[in-house]
Amino acid sequence: MKKPSKALTLAGIPALTLAAAIAATTASAAIVPAGIQLDNTQELTRGNGAEPASLDPQKVEGTPGSRVTRDMFEGLVTQDLEGNTIPGQAESWTISDNNKVFTFKIREDATWSNGDPVTAEDFVFGFQRAVDPATASNYAWFIEIPTIINASNIIGGKAPVDSLGVKALDDKTFQVTLEKPVPYFIKMLAHQTTFPVPKKVVDKFGDEWTRAENIVSNGAYVMEKWVVNERIVLKRNKNYWNDKETVIDQVTFLPIVSQTAELNRYKSGELDFTQEISSKHFSSLQKDIPNEIRITPQLGTYYYEFNTKVKPFDDVRVRKALSYAINRDAITRSITKRGEIPAYTFTPEAVAGFQPPKTDYGQLTQKERNSKAKELLETAGYNKNNPLKLSLLYNTSELHQPIAVAVSYMWKSIGVETTLENQEWKTFLDTKNEGKFEISRSGWIGDYNEASTMLDLKTTTHGNNDGKWSNKRYDEIMAASRTASTDAEREALYIEAEKILASEMPVAPVYQYVTGRLVKPWVGGYTTKNVEDNIYTRDLYITKK
Repeated sequence: MKKPSKALTLAGIPALTLAAAIAATTASAAIVPAGIQLDNTQELTRGNGAEPASLDPQKVEGTPGSRVTRDMFEGLVTQDLEGNTIPGQAESWTISDNNKVFTFKIREDATWSNGDPVTAEDFVFGFQRAVDPATASNYAWFIEIPTIINASNIIGGKAPVDSLGVKALDDKTFQVTLEKPVPYFIKMLAHQTTFPVPKKVVDKFGDEWTRAENIVSNGAYVMEKWVVNERIVLKRNKNYWNDKETVIDQVTFLPIVSQTAELNRYKSGELDFTQEISSKHFSSLQKDIPNEIRITPQLGTYYYEFNTKVKPFDDVRVRKALSYAINRDAITRSITKRGEIPAYTFTPEAVAGFQPPKTDYGQLTQKERNSKAKELLETAGYNKNNPLKLSLLYNTSELHQPIAVAVSYMWKSIGVETTLENQEWKTFLDTKNEGKFEISRSGWIGDYNEASTMLDLKTTTHGNNDGKWSNKRYDEIMAASRTASTDAEREALYIEAEKILASEMPVAPVYQYVTGRLVKPWVGGYTTKNVEDNIYTRDLYITKK
């Protein structure tokens, strides 16, 4: 099991001890070692993959939007360089009523970029907005998972929004009440869905409140410019509570889908670090600029998702056959080539506090898996005279395409005919959300460092369960895990959940992610220890070039 060093264990620590321990950790800041000479120009340019579909904290879906949003907004807590939970807008908190009531003291100097104070009501508005059906947030489930009082009923339209278990005790005191104790709740609060939102700005501008001329944020940066499909430019927020410890004055995010194009712009000096490394160029880069390659184990899994509402993918035999036929070793060895680990469970090894179990099909040779795959298709009624024909959806990427092509050939070897369907990111998200696919390329990066961040995804009501798979026992297991009295009991439940996924195969895990990118030598503060890949610009600096 791999995990960040110095990680705080949230389960089993007395509330006051926990609060004190977290409050004692390093604040969000750029830590410049003694003797380091800073460059006169503190500007950073980052590759960001696809164009974000949204920069609204409660509507962000996907990593392109979350990277930018994390720089502009800040929640009650945040993370340090290594992914440890540290105070953000809340300077401290207490936990009472058997780990169900969380009371946060918001910093007196927590301020919006327009100079207004950040108040407890801003957090109330943000939380309520996330579950309000009118918002249509695809992350409403994130408030439901920790069992915040009435979240489920509000999302289902059975209760008013203001009945959510959050309230402002005064201007600077915010309280959250859960229906059940959830040991990892504090960790969840670094996610953008729980960020505060300026109500008067949203009320005034509606859906256009995130435009550069309208937006107001409370994080280390505020937007200066957003040219769609070209660049997003953020400037330092002088009203940020810890601005004195921020070094980078401007950060620019470039939406570059092509990894080759991104590499060329990096080589030409346009980028200080890339979003990814092109696998086709990885070997040559290892020879040419090995010191600029940064590889980090990542809390995430690359997988294919079956739409179980579309025949024949409601048949477990078909799902298993297709999953078994994927040669994961060949994909990681010959296509991705950056140290990715073949995946036979949904939860990756990088997660803290849980060792994924060995699955039966993961112990077979590829030849044995292919043989079983053919048998399963035969029993499901598919053969040479009646071949299985399917459509595989993936979003535009130089990596997704060769993997999809390779998988289509692997499926051809067991008698399956595959049509490949490529879509741009925003269209791809809409297609998946509307359930208009048969099998889709998918990837999930953990929203917090705990196994439930992966396993909850396949519960029946989860907002990102695009394949609509449902299993009563699986739902019971994940519900029970939130109230497990010991770590051992919780781990046993997670192992059972993984075994159900392997047995029912609603998704076909392909490999465990790593973060691989190129970083210029002058970018200081960059770390390879945050398995969630939360790289905050506020923690970085530019050294003398």
